[in-house]
Amino acid sequence: QVQLQESGPGLVEPSQTLSLTCTVSGGSITTGFGYWSWFRRPPGKGLEWIGYIAYTGSTHYSPSLKRRTSISRDTSKNQFTLQLSSMTPEDTAVYYCARFSKPLTEATMDIGSWGQGTQVTVSS
Repeated sequence: QVQLQESGPGLVEPSQTLSLTCTVSGGSITTGFGYWSWFRRPPGKGLEWIGYIAYTGSTHYSPSLKRRTSISRDTSKNQFTLQLSSMTPEDTAVYYCARFSKPLTEATMDIGSWGQGTQVTVSS
């Protein structure tokens, strides 16, 4: 059973770059046809897909966030990282990492494997 855990700052100032790391245990991020994804849920809204990095290392991003998003991985640590630049208060959300066996661009939390989520607030 794969397990995921997000880590990173809970507070980011406007215009800064957010960096979140997802640490994976119970499975390798380079095998098993895994698609290692980032989602977020702004206050009072639904889940929003941000992007994923596939087990091959290829990446795919939401068109609305693509200009500001980068997802990378550290295979030696079995981790993958989200960087979201030019943060604004509208980026305030709970951020989740997740693993799917297909390249999903939308999902509900009853499929795949999810981290517990981490609150990120953008404020000066």
